[in-house]
Amino acid sequence: MNILVIAPHMDDEVLGCGGVICKHVAAGDSVDVIFVAHRIYGHIYDAAKNGVERSHAMKAKDVLGYRDAIFLDMKDERLDASVQDIIMELEKHVERLRPEVVYVPFRGDNHQDHRAVFDAARVVLRPSATPFIKEIYMYEVPSSTEQSPSMLENAFLPARYAGIEPYVGKKIDALLCYETEARKFPNPRSHEAIRLVAEKRGTESGFKAAEAFMVIRSIWG
Repeated sequence: MNILVIAPHMDDEVLGCGGVICKHVAAGDSVDVIFVAHRIYGHIYDAAKNGVERSHAMKAKDVLGYRDAIFLDMKDERLDASVQDIIMELEKHVERLRPEVVYVPFRGDNHQDHRAVFDAARVVLRPSATPFIKEIYMYEVPSSTEQSPSMLENAFLPARYAGIEPYVGKKIDALLCYETEARKFPNPRSHEAIRLVAEKRGTESGFKAAEAFMVIRSIWG
């Protein structure tokens, strides 16, 4: 199968579904990741620093083993300023790649860029435009999803779990490739916290470690 992961930022693919990426690769699926935004630091864009971040993303790609990383290089922290720009870029790549399964960020994440990417994806991936897509899932991003205010519309309520016990080590190794983004425990971006989240999701679903997803589309037949 062709699998597409849409990540607002470099590292969201690892935090949200690094284990599932490995699981798809091990199953023989072709996995591509679209990174929508570049990275800025202290609200200022620095081309050299962003280049380093991109090199980290490519190292993480090698660890996870997926096929291609696509960088749209749109404005970090400003994606919500023009969702239409994201729509137009995603349309081109979705039509070219024709994925059967797509992973997108959670609609209620605390980060405005994550919400903007979801809003764009929900338009691009509508059933009438993408009948070739059979499954669409929202993933959680530790340090963003659980940071949203305690309101019903921000509740991440998973209904699908993927066992990732064989791949937790790779997920953590991929996170550590992002030297500028990984943090020390108890920060949600620490490797200890990532393992704890995987174990918690595992206890909810009968696995020793899992990633959890909300279902947007699931078509049989």
